[in-house]
Amino acid sequence: MKNLKEEISYPEQGILSKVITKENGINVTLFCMSKGTDMTEHTSTKEATVYVIEGDGTFMLEGKAIPMTEGVFIRMEKDARHSLKANENTTFILTLLERD
Repeated sequence: MKNLKEEISYPEQGILSKVITKENGINVTLFCMSKGTDMTEHTSTKEATVYVIEGDGTFMLEGKAIPMTEGVFIRMEKDARHSLKANENTTFILTLLERD
Protein backbone atom coordinates (compact mmCIF):
# COMPACT_ATOMS: atom_id res chain seq x y z
CA MET A 1 0.00 0.00 0.00
CA LYS A 2 1.17 3.52 -0.84
CA ASN A 3 -0.31 6.90 -0.10
CA LEU A 4 0.30 8.60 -3.45
CA LYS A 5 -0.21 12.09 -1.98
CA GLU A 6 2.93 11.44 0.09
CA GLU A 7 4.84 10.64 -3.12
CA ILE A 8 4.15 14.06 -4.70
CA SER A 9 7.29 16.14 -5.14
CA TYR A 10 7.68 18.92 -7.69
CA PRO A 11 10.97 19.72 -9.37
CA GLU A 12 11.92 23.40 -9.80
CA GLN A 13 11.41 22.89 -13.53
CA GLY A 14 10.17 20.05 -15.70
CA ILE A 15 8.69 16.69 -14.82
CA LEU A 16 9.41 14.17 -12.09
CA SER A 17 8.05 10.66 -12.67
CA LYS A 18 7.91 7.75 -10.23
CA VAL A 19 6.94 4.22 -11.24
CA ILE A 20 4.31 2.97 -8.81
CA THR A 21 3.96 -0.54 -10.24
CA LYS A 22 4.90 -2.36 -13.41
CA GLU A 23 3.58 -5.90 -13.73
CA ASN A 24 1.26 -8.14 -15.73
CA GLY A 25 0.94 -5.71 -18.62
CA ILE A 26 0.06 -2.71 -16.43
CA ASN A 27 2.42 0.20 -15.88
CA VAL A 28 1.34 2.84 -13.34
CA THR A 29 3.44 6.00 -13.03
CA LEU A 30 3.01 9.14 -10.92
CA PHE A 31 3.90 12.33 -12.83
CA CYS A 32 4.60 15.65 -11.10
CA MET A 33 4.81 18.55 -13.56
CA SER A 34 6.07 21.91 -12.33
CA LYS A 35 4.19 25.08 -13.23
CA GLY A 36 4.74 26.14 -16.85
CA THR A 37 5.97 22.73 -18.05
CA ASP A 38 4.89 21.45 -21.48
CA MET A 39 4.93 17.90 -22.77
CA THR A 40 4.94 18.15 -26.57
CA GLU A 41 2.53 16.19 -28.74
CA HIS A 42 3.26 12.48 -28.90
CA THR A 43 1.51 9.11 -29.11
CA SER A 44 1.66 5.84 -27.19
CA THR A 45 1.62 2.31 -28.53
CA LYS A 46 -0.55 1.33 -25.55
CA GLU A 47 -4.02 2.20 -24.29
CA ALA A 48 -3.82 4.57 -21.34
CA THR A 49 -5.69 6.40 -18.63
CA VAL A 50 -4.80 9.61 -16.82
CA TYR A 51 -6.18 10.51 -13.39
CA VAL A 52 -5.44 14.01 -12.12
CA ILE A 53 -4.65 14.15 -8.40
CA GLU A 54 -4.11 17.91 -8.12
CA GLY A 55 -3.24 20.98 -10.12
CA ASP A 56 -4.35 23.02 -13.08
CA GLY A 57 -3.37 22.23 -16.63
CA THR A 58 -4.56 21.40 -20.11
CA PHE A 59 -4.52 17.98 -21.74
CA MET A 60 -4.89 18.07 -25.52
CA LEU A 61 -6.29 14.80 -26.86
CA GLU A 62 -6.73 14.51 -30.63
CA GLY A 63 -7.17 18.31 -30.83
CA LYS A 64 -9.65 18.57 -27.93
CA ALA A 65 -8.68 20.56 -24.83
CA ILE A 66 -9.45 18.82 -21.53
CA PRO A 67 -8.96 20.74 -18.26
CA MET A 68 -6.56 18.94 -15.91
CA THR A 69 -8.06 19.61 -12.49
CA GLU A 70 -8.46 17.42 -9.42
CA GLY A 71 -10.47 14.27 -10.10
CA VAL A 72 -10.46 14.42 -13.91
CA PHE A 73 -10.18 11.00 -15.57
CA ILE A 74 -9.06 10.69 -19.21
CA ARG A 75 -9.04 7.54 -21.34
CA MET A 76 -6.89 7.27 -24.46
CA GLU A 77 -6.82 4.75 -27.24
CA LYS A 78 -3.40 3.61 -28.41
CA ASP A 79 -1.76 5.88 -31.01
CA ALA A 80 -3.90 8.87 -29.91
CA ARG A 81 -2.12 12.21 -30.34
CA HIS A 82 -1.85 14.09 -27.06
CA SER A 83 0.10 16.83 -25.27
CA LEU A 84 0.05 18.45 -21.83
CA LYS A 85 0.67 21.82 -20.23
CA ALA A 86 0.83 22.53 -16.50
CA ASN A 87 -0.50 26.01 -15.74
CA GLU A 88 0.21 25.33 -12.05
CA ASN A 89 2.02 22.44 -10.36
CA THR A 90 0.06 19.40 -11.55
CA THR A 91 0.19 15.73 -10.53
CA PHE A 92 -1.45 12.81 -12.31
CA ILE A 93 -1.34 9.03 -12.50
CA LEU A 94 -0.68 7.53 -15.92
CA THR A 95 -1.70 3.90 -16.40
CA LEU A 96 -0.52 2.13 -19.55
CA LEU A 97 -2.33 -1.09 -20.50
CA GLU A 98 -0.66 -3.80 -22.55
CA ARG A 99 -3.31 -5.63 -24.56
CA ASP A 100 -2.71 -8.89 -26.45
